Amino acid sequence: MDDPPLTASTRRWRQFKQVRTEGGTDSDAEDMIARLLQRALPHIPVGTPYLVSPDFEYDAELNDFFHSANMLGSRMSTRVGYASNLAAFLNFLHVNRGGKNWRDATPEDHEACFGWRREDPDGPRVGASTWDREVAAVNRYYAWQVARGSILENPIPQRQRRAFRQRAGHLLDGGTAPATRSHGARRDRLDWLPSSSYRRWRDIGLRGYRPDGQRDQEFRGRWATRNATFADMLVRTGLRLAEQASLFTFELPAVARASGYHRYFLPASVAKGGSSRWIYIPSSVLRSLHEYVETDRSEALERFRASGGHRIPPDSFILDADRRHARAVGSGHRIGTNLLTPEERRRTFVDRGDALEPALLWLSESGDPMSVSSWKHIFSQANARCARNRVALHASAHTLRHSFAVITLEHLQRGHIAALRSLNLDQRGEYVRVFGDPLDWVRRRLGHRSIETTQIYLHTLADLEMTTRMKLIPDEWEDSSNPVLIAQENA
Repeated sequence: MDDPPLTASTRRWRQFKQVRTEGGTDSDAEDMIARLLQRALPHIPVGTPYLVSPDFEYDAELNDFFHSANMLGSRMSTRVGYASNLAAFLNFLHVNRGGKNWRDATPEDHEACFGWRREDPDGPRVGASTWDREVAAVNRYYAWQVARGSILENPIPQRQRRAFRQRAGHLLDGGTAPATRSHGARRDRLDWLPSSSYRRWRDIGLRGYRPDGQRDQEFRGRWATRNATFADMLVRTGLRLAEQASLFTFELPAVARASGYHRYFLPASVAKGGSSRWIYIPSSVLRSLHEYVETDRSEALERFRASGGHRIPPDSFILDADRRHARAVGSGHRIGTNLLTPEERRRTFVDRGDALEPALLWLSESGDPMSVSSWKHIFSQANARCARNRVALHASAHTLRHSFAVITLEHLQRGHIAALRSLNLDQRGEYVRVFGDPLDWVRRRLGHRSIETTQIYLHTLADLEMTTRMKLIPDEWEDSSNPVLIAQENA
């Protein structure tokens, strides 16, 4: 049967990434486009996203944005996200606004997009956070095009921000912000799991146990230990998924004590927003990590070598013996390992003399570095397994990060109150001035730039306290129509 003809409603803007290719044939349209762009624009960094129109046209003026000075300070994953968000608006213009070109977009178009994506019963009905990310990306793109003179006006309606006061007391103009941003993206309620709920989710979803605590004989999760160890590290460190997935094996600290914490430094090139920081790993989790290295990871490396994995892709790096530097394959250019991005780390190898092997800690069954999307799929499978067992627990990597924040903040807050109890007012002020407060400690552990981002966890602690206090209120109040009570009140 012939494929149906492409129409305005089926053709879409499509997203690709800049690649480095070696020979081969153009097996399909996407591969052909990737090869043509690589040959025509070799200066564009590997992994840079670009959009191709519904007519398979490459708009250089549009795609310059993704490798412009405006975006060079952003991680590649951020650029990819911006490309996806911009594509959503361009597809709205193409399908819902008569194939309108991005240069001709108006504020009315953006307002119509808001109505369709957020409120139309036949639209996608995206959430507030998703919409705000799209608005931020599209607004940044159009502001950049206005600044370079490609268009005269930003089609994203703007509103005046409130003025704010600096520490010196000067009142500064707050500038402008997109007027179509939602007001519901910041939620007081967030998803997190108490430690007992997390262990139940992990054991049933990742490790293959039944709700009664017995092993499920039908479970075929060969790499359950690896997956459970990965989740344990997330929930005990507060790392983001991409940050943890980018860890080199040699960055693991040695187990120096039976209890307590060990730490390693997360470089700015890996941390979101450049928030480099110390990561504290409990000794119990660190022992499990080293056991994974010695068992499952070693087996995966054997498969990697057996499959000819010593053939590495272009633009890869080989670690020096000191592990402080890596050399680019081909050019021999030397770069500090602390400067390698997550994408470059996936292409970094260790030379064992007779073979090369991936330097990343987390490997698939075939010995290739695990991708972020693979980990998300594993979490989805765990949630589906819990649902099949009628266990009402659901988790994502970010749920575990929230769980770390809430549990850590609660414990730190209790310790903080206990420490201040024995101090007088002046001593308490000095203590807080020198050591900070628990909320700021959690902010630093999570890598938040602003304390306002971390404050959402205070609402969760307040809800927990309210739950505790509500238990003091009886389920049933005394019946005011009881004649005995009425007589007692009138006595």
